[in-house]
Amino acid sequence: MDLFSSDAIKNILPFDGVTNYHGVVLDAEQCDFYYRQLFANINWKNDEAIIFGKKIITKRKVAWYGASEYSYTYFKVTKTANIWTKELLELKEIIEKESNETYNSCLLNLYHSGEEGMGYHSDGEKMLKKNGAIASVSLGAARKFSFKHKESKQRIDVLLERGSLLVMKEQTQTHWVHRLPPTKKVHTPRINLTFRTIEL
Repeated sequence: MDLFSSDAIKNILPFDGVTNYHGVVLDAEQCDFYYRQLFANINWKNDEAIIFGKKIITKRKVAWYGASEYSYTYFKVTKTANIWTKELLELKEIIEKESNETYNSCLLNLYHSGEEGMGYHSDGEKMLKKNGAIASVSLGAARKFSFKHKESKQRIDVLLERGSLLVMKEQTQTHWVHRLPPTKKVHTPRINLTFRTIEL
């Protein structure tokens, strides 16, 4: 099977949105190289959020990167972007070609083990391009990723493999929430990159 064939791309949502799973788009050598570079050189910081008036600091670490030092607010906390690294620009080029989309920023997440995850949410911040594509790249450990329809509550699960690409677009954020459920079965780190478009 050709991992890079368009035949492997499919919309995993049954209705009210388009989320294309492209499968594995980075080979093993690329996965190892970019994982090592990002793990060591990204300006990682523990994520902060204000939920129900309380400041939460997560074990999961995050970083924002883009073409300029713009500010971005989510979960009522404002963050300032770092400038693209060489490796992030290389990955951005690969993902733009594979997804046939363009992006001007990237949110990176570092999950140290399966015990770290993220609850259900949709990426609906005002600064995001409305119905724009969000490209999710996975490095390191494979993890299950879940979607839930906001009205019907139907759930869709997908295993995000090492080196894989998932692209959420169109009405997905309007009608679906998504999460990375924690698991005790995974003991190694995962780096997730979400390329997106911020309207400055």
